[in-house]
Amino acid sequence: MTYKKKEIYNDELTKSLSERYEYIISSIGEDVSREGLAKTPERAAKAIQYLTQGYELDAGAILQSALFKEDYTEMVIVKDIELYSLCEHHILPFYGKAHIAYIPNGYVVGLSKIPRIVDVFARRLQVQERLTHEILEALDKYLKPHGVAVVIEAAHMCMMMRGVQKQNSVTTTSAFTGEFKIDETRNEFLSLISAKLK
Repeated sequence: MTYKKKEIYNDELTKSLSERYEYIISSIGEDVSREGLAKTPERAAKAIQYLTQGYELDAGAILQSALFKEDYTEMVIVKDIELYSLCEHHILPFYGKAHIAYIPNGYVVGLSKIPRIVDVFARRLQVQERLTHEILEALDKYLKPHGVAVVIEAAHMCMMMRGVQKQNSVTTTSAFTGEFKIDETRNEFLSLISAKLK
């Protein structure tokens, strides 16, 4: 039995987007009918739907589906969460890692839900600063913890491929609530995400 990947897309939207990509490709001087490009408009239409699927996802529903009553009151950290997003200014990718912590207040959330929340907001047209705060706000709202910390480190193709063309620059953003506003707690978090634990 052979494996066949099943992808579901909105046919009407795919057709509409395909026509627009065909127009763009033709407008830059390419022959959209040549073999290598013949299916590109449809592929691009499906790709943009996949890359922006976060608009269809509900952060609250995801988090509330896996809340568990627990007396644990120490820091919970999920670090090195891969993220991929599209810069809303040029629709070029930015990618990197998110490091997230929270201090439970009676409930913990299933660990897989935290990377899912990153995807909810990363799979949209974004700026890194807003992405950082949207992740923080969702966790704070639905977990109601003693505090949340989010740090994102990302490389931006709009800086690497065009404009200043700086290949090694990384942008870091951070946001903190509750107990992470206290220097000692915040510094513990920053130290732990920097450490290479074995």
